[in-house]
Amino acid sequence: MGLGRMGAAMAGRLAATGAEVAGFDLDPARSGVRRLEEAAAPVVILSLPEEKAVAAVLDALLPVLPPAAVIADTSTISPLAARGFAGRVAEAGHAYLDAPVSGGPAGAAAGTLTLMLGGEAAALEQARPALERVAARIVHVGGPGAGQVAKLVNNLLVATHLVVAGEALRLGALAGVSPEALLPVVNAASGRSAATEVNLPRWVLSGAFDSGFTAGLMRKDVRLALDLARAVGADPAACARAAAVWEEAPVGDAEDFNRLVAAILEGAQA
Repeated sequence: MGLGRMGAAMAGRLAATGAEVAGFDLDPARSGVRRLEEAAAPVVILSLPEEKAVAAVLDALLPVLPPAAVIADTSTISPLAARGFAGRVAEAGHAYLDAPVSGGPAGAAAGTLTLMLGGEAAALEQARPALERVAARIVHVGGPGAGQVAKLVNNLLVATHLVVAGEALRLGALAGVSPEALLPVVNAASGRSAATEVNLPRWVLSGAFDSGFTAGLMRKDVRLALDLARAVGADPAACARAAAVWEEAPVGDAEDFNRLVAAILEGAQA
């Protein structure tokens, strides 16, 4: 359910590995079936942009699912919402797994995603044969909502690392050493991160900016993480300052999220 870049890549991977797949999207040009109900199955994977979309899909889906089905929701949403959905699905006689992923459309197409999962172990085992077709790693974090907590913590770190890496490399550029010269040093030393090892060489310095993940989606995830922080009484001061950079950066929501680093670096060259 949901055939955007991530959903379509997962559906394609499932089909390529021999699974019988029925896909639905609000865009008729993407959808493989005419009505959402036609895609009801023993295991349903959701890939949706927000909580409202998940709620709407559940409204239509729950009455038509086969007995004791499992819904694996790969959308990134609030952990509190995920726990509410889990309860609602359980009342209907089915199981709900919050199962956000890391790895982007390329990882989905290659079957190399990392899946962070919250929910009951029995439901995971029921859905595992399908999930293992798209994910190289399935990490069962805990009960309902735990997968979403893990995803928000991960993406808050990614967002912060990208800002910090951009600012540190900007410092180097202002001091006369280019990012291209600095990255091999950083990546051979203790300052390295996925931002310096993957994002900068693959998508920023190459000029590709085709990761498949937008700045708007990262902003949404960062806001969700800060909402969670307020709800549980945390005070992630350094991450909050990085979040402010994301909100203020001159990078459109539809642009690749790695353009934030380029914007910081371009400030160094101005």
